[in-house]
Amino acid sequence: MRNEKTLIAVEGYPFIAFAGIITLTFALLSWKVPAVAGLCLTLFIAYFFRNPERVVPEDENGVLAPADGVIIYLGQSLEEHLDAEMTKISIFMSVFNVHINRSPISGRVIETFYNRGKFLDVRDERATFENERGGLVLESPRGTRIAVVQVAGLIARRIVCYLHKGDDVKRGERYGLIRFGSRLDVYLPRDAELRVRVGDKTVAGETILGYLP
Repeated sequence: MRNEKTLIAVEGYPFIAFAGIITLTFALLSWKVPAVAGLCLTLFIAYFFRNPERVVPEDENGVLAPADGVIIYLGQSLEEHLDAEMTKISIFMSVFNVHINRSPISGRVIETFYNRGKFLDVRDERATFENERGGLVLESPRGTRIAVVQVAGLIARRIVCYLHKGDDVKRGERYGLIRFGSRLDVYLPRDAELRVRVGDKTVAGETILGYLP
């Protein structure tokens, strides 16, 4: 899977290179203030695309957070691709969070989907249905299905997903990212045993959202 051995996500290389070239140009022209500003921007972009290792909990029934961030919604919601009422957990990622997304469970990709849309603030209730989004339906080895959806936000303009229908994935494995702030929605069976609540902070690949029945 992409980005397994990189300190910085490869998707960030073009942005870092562009900012670095601009910074170097300012420096060669002896424009000190723009050069310092450019250097700060280059360092921030590198920081944004950082790709730390994570320690994945062993319990296979534990559903992992797919993103770093804070839980802004937890409640019942219809998931159209599973055609079922599910427990929805929404995780908001600011520009200061790690943006590599990780698989919440081990299993197989049953379906992938992508919808073009708007770029509303992801904390807006309309974002679930109106924003650009892409998602996966995952089936665990025991046959339980969940959905995980990447939702583009006010600043985010690019959803990246490495998985395709029929692929197998492991819990905590990197499977994509969203550039520059966004939200991840996880849909669990209603009888899943939840371990989080609104306001909790999450660490992708480490925080357990709940346990599958």
